[in-house]
Amino acid sequence: QVQLIESGGGLVQAGGSLRLSCAASGRTFGSYAMGWFRQAPGKERDFVAGVRWSGHTPVYADSVKGRFTISRDNAKNTVYLQMNSLKPEDPAVYYCARGRGPEPAFWSSEYGDWGQGTQVTVSS
Repeated sequence: QVQLIESGGGLVQAGGSLRLSCAASGRTFGSYAMGWFRQAPGKERDFVAGVRWSGHTPVYADSVKGRFTISRDNAKNTVYLQMNSLKPEDPAVYYCARGRGPEPAFWSSEYGDWGQGTQVTVSS
């Protein structure tokens, strides 16, 4: 099992930017896909972005394409989510998760370890 700790959440104005970080423990970080999900109050936990073990060919939810960028630094055991042009519909608790394999997936069931989440709030 790996421990994941997110940081970087906060309050930002609409149109602004935030960068989330997720630091992972464990020596096998570089072997697994990583993903970001978000959950707003009363809603399901939704896929946001995922990246394969190598950091190549990230995938995104349609709602964040062109605005969010996922990246990872395997030497630092860290995955990032750069969020630009934040909109009023983006506020949620954002979670990072480690995939069960090397390729990212859109379903939360394909991720085995989760962080505690970090709150993102967007003011209009």
